[in-house]
Amino acid sequence: MPASALQDLLRFRRRRRRMRESDMRIAAQLQRIVVRIAWAAVVVLVLVAIGTLGFYHIAGDSGNWSDALYMTLITISTVGFGEIVPLHSLNERLFAGIMAIAGLGALTFLFTSLSVFFLEKDLDDSLRRRRMEKRIHKLRQHFIVCGFGRVGRSVGRELHNTGRHYVAIDIEEDRFEQNLDRFPGLLYLHGDASDDDLLEAADIEDARGLFAVTGDDSRNLMIIITARQLNPNLRIVARAQELRNVEKMSKAGANTVISPDFTGGIRLASAMVRPHVVGFLDEMIRSDKNVRVEEVPVPANFPPTRVGDLRLRSPDYILLALREQDGAWVFNPKVDHLVQPGNTIIAMSNPSGRAQLKAHLIEKMS
Repeated sequence: MPASALQDLLRFRRRRRRMRESDMRIAAQLQRIVVRIAWAAVVVLVLVAIGTLGFYHIAGDSGNWSDALYMTLITISTVGFGEIVPLHSLNERLFAGIMAIAGLGALTFLFTSLSVFFLEKDLDDSLRRRRMEKRIHKLRQHFIVCGFGRVGRSVGRELHNTGRHYVAIDIEEDRFEQNLDRFPGLLYLHGDASDDDLLEAADIEDARGLFAVTGDDSRNLMIIITARQLNPNLRIVARAQELRNVEKMSKAGANTVISPDFTGGIRLASAMVRPHVVGFLDEMIRSDKNVRVEEVPVPANFPPTRVGDLRLRSPDYILLALREQDGAWVFNPKVDHLVQPGNTIIAMSNPSGRAQLKAHLIEKMS
């Protein structure tokens, strides 16, 4: 068996083992609480039965089952609305006192167990995280956003608007809680994104790319190193606060490193010297049509085809350029230019147009 396949198998087995252990812990917690509730309910019912029989016997010929049950309920709950069944002797009052003490203890235990079942935060967090991980493991070719601050939320919003799935990771859980209404259906994990187990929980083996966009360059560097070890084929885009850290992150394994301060300066200059271009790009991003400049790779077994025969123009997408396999760019390619395997099509499209373009290339292969 190849070494890469063996590593994949070992990672899969480790992930399955962790999932089973997590399921067993949660099931054990639930089982303990349910058993406590069941025993408390049984004790309460037994006390109600004993009390009803006892008070019915104490009442004698003048009593009835309704009065006996009512007397039992007000006794074990210590409400004390009055003695429906008169208690005259010491033994009768001693019986009522024992019932009150035992009933109060049983009811307290029952309500405490119910409170633990419904309000236990750790159990709730475990169940919520388990449900989240199940949804995450169903994803394929998704993205992982490490850091959900201002930059991370902007990345997430762009991925959502263009119809791409992603998982967010942040060490501050409040950032997720405060933005759930703005990101419906958000998939997230709470913790340090440089931790191996957390990235594996985000299903990094099946991910298409990772964004290391926390506000700490050191943490971004650790995320890059960890992610590259877990998935050597992953595309990593990182954020660098300091320009001097750009080269370090690139050497650590990041495919692209962006400094917001540097790119912000270029954007400011562009807004001055080419305002209409910047305005066009801003309107494209803000528009509810979600039109973007997208890239679609040409499949490896695609037959070489003339641009004119591909009909690469529709109301939902329009061809802008081709990226050749050797890295050369062909802008606004002519109708007789050949589209070949390994090329990348650059088109302006919305999410629907991107899907149509992919389907069109697949159709040409059949």
